[in-house]
Amino acid sequence: MDMTALARKLLEPIPAHRTAGVEVLRAADGMAEVALETPQELTNVIGSLHSSALIALIDAVGLAAIIATSERNEEMEDVVPLGAAASLEFLAPARGRLLATCRLGDEAHRTLRRLLSGETDRARLSTRAGVTDTEGTPVCRGTFDWSVRRRPHSASYGSTHT
Repeated sequence: MDMTALARKLLEPIPAHRTAGVEVLRAADGMAEVALETPQELTNVIGSLHSSALIALIDAVGLAAIIATSERNEEMEDVVPLGAAASLEFLAPARGRLLATCRLGDEAHRTLRRLLSGETDRARLSTRAGVTDTEGTPVCRGTFDWSVRRRPHSASYGSTHT
C-alpha cells in the first residue's frame, strides 16, 4: 500500500526534519526513500553534512518505512514511535543531494503489523538504512532501534471528553 502522502504529512513538519530539509519521496510496502539537499547551515568543518543531520535523515527514513507498513491511514492513529538506540557508520563525505533508503526486514514487518492491526499495543524493532550521494556513492549506513506503542485513544492529543 502506498503511504507516501501520510509519511509526508507526519514527517516533513517535524522541526528537525524541516530544518534539515527532509523530503519523503516514497513510502510503500515497508520500504521508504527520503532525500535532502545538504543545507550549508548543517555542514561540518569539511563542508559535509553534519552527523546530527545524518542521524535526522536515518531517523526520517526509518520512520517512513514504519509508516509504509500501514495498510490504511487509520492504522497509524495514536502510534508513537520512539528511538531507543541509533548508530551510524560514516563511509564518505555527505555532500549535495542525499538519498536514504530503508526496507523493513521480515521480522520487523511482522512485529509492526501485530501492533498496527491491534493485536498488541507495543513493539520493538530495528531499521537499517543506507545513504548515498548523487553519484550513488554510499556515504553513511545507520541503524535505529525503535520502541513503538499505541497510545490509548482517550490519551491522544486534541481528544476531548464531553
